[in-house]
Amino acid sequence: MHEQRSPIHPKPPKRVALEPRHLIVLACFLATLSAYVERVGFSIAYTAMAKVDNVDEATKGTVLSAFYWGYGVAQVPGGWAAQRWGGRRMLMVSFGLWSTASMLTPGSASSQSAILLARVAVGIAQGFLIPSVHTVLSQWIPPHERAKAVSLSTSGMYLGSAAGMLVLPSIAARAGPGALLKFVGALGFAWLAFWIVVGREVPHRLATIPLASGESKQKGRTPATPWLRMLTQPAVWAIIINNFAFHYAFYVVMNWLPTYFDKVLHANLASLGGVKTLPYLAMFATSNLGGWFGDYLIHQRKVPTATARKLVNTVGFLGAAMALMLMPTARTVTSGVTATACVLGLAGFARGGFSVNHMDIAPKYAGILMGISNTAGTLAGVIGVSVTGRLLESNSGQDISSGWWQAFAACAVQCMAGSAVFVIAAKGNRLFGSDTDN
Repeated sequence: MHEQRSPIHPKPPKRVALEPRHLIVLACFLATLSAYVERVGFSIAYTAMAKVDNVDEATKGTVLSAFYWGYGVAQVPGGWAAQRWGGRRMLMVSFGLWSTASMLTPGSASSQSAILLARVAVGIAQGFLIPSVHTVLSQWIPPHERAKAVSLSTSGMYLGSAAGMLVLPSIAARAGPGALLKFVGALGFAWLAFWIVVGREVPHRLATIPLASGESKQKGRTPATPWLRMLTQPAVWAIIINNFAFHYAFYVVMNWLPTYFDKVLHANLASLGGVKTLPYLAMFATSNLGGWFGDYLIHQRKVPTATARKLVNTVGFLGAAMALMLMPTARTVTSGVTATACVLGLAGFARGGFSVNHMDIAPKYAGILMGISNTAGTLAGVIGVSVTGRLLESNSGQDISSGWWQAFAACAVQCMAGSAVFVIAAKGNRLFGSDTDN
């Protein structure tokens, strides 16, 4: 008798599913993307409104800067609130508030007081965003993946800016500025709905990974934040100074870019189509590359964490400083766009150094540290944009090359100084968040 064999059935293919922490990173990426689409959207909408109502330049500057005053004052409270009540809840509060304020913003520049109030409200609400994202990532992402996760999440800012510049002008032209404001507000509510679903489906991080090796999982009263120890630690100031340097250069380049193209390159930025998004796209790519390269050095090449962060930071900032000094020499649109893309791309690469270092030295307080350093970054933007205007004015107008040399040299000095401070003072080991802090 022959033994009967059961037929062999091929195994069904395995489904490829995102792990819970990957959904969290995706949601954080979409959060920063949505927030920056809103910022670009308001700039486009208000420019159209101001043109209709003949708003003067001084008033336009006041309205456009109102966001940053709210944004700056909310950073540290946002980090504290995220550490106290959780990043997930604060992200819900942030998106609920700024989406509502955006949709309620008047569609006419004549309602100046209401627009100013709405922009301050949006700034405060979005001020909770980055500290909350860092808090969420520090709780969900294991140490060997944090640089990649932070880089990908924050790179949504640059892709959102590029997408907004490409898509939103046509919405404003067809439907009007009021409709554009409601569109970006609705985009925020769409993300909020997604976050509620993802938050409920993904288990709590304590069921999956610890904050860091050896960290206690005790529940109970939230430990007091070691404010004095943090603010007297040189490694913390290295992060703060580098955030200041990064945003000084970033805000100067991006805010004065239209004037630079007009006065130096004699080209209208609005007429360049998709070319004007290349600096944002370069920053999106290199900010991810910096995070990935840092993790590769640490976990594949076994480079110490501090050394890897310093290397990425130094390459990015020194490269950006050199590219900044090429911008005044550009004489064609191609060379101008190339120089600008190099500046922002290399600055984005540096984020794989200082911007990730919060979670190396203080994973439990990453949101608070990010709030502190981001406050310095916001202040840098206000100072840098104002100083650049004064430098150009003192050199007899915006078409005099010496003024542009001085303006970009000031940015380059900030980058080099920040890089030097980071090499000297940055650390890669955990300094805060141990049981002794409780």
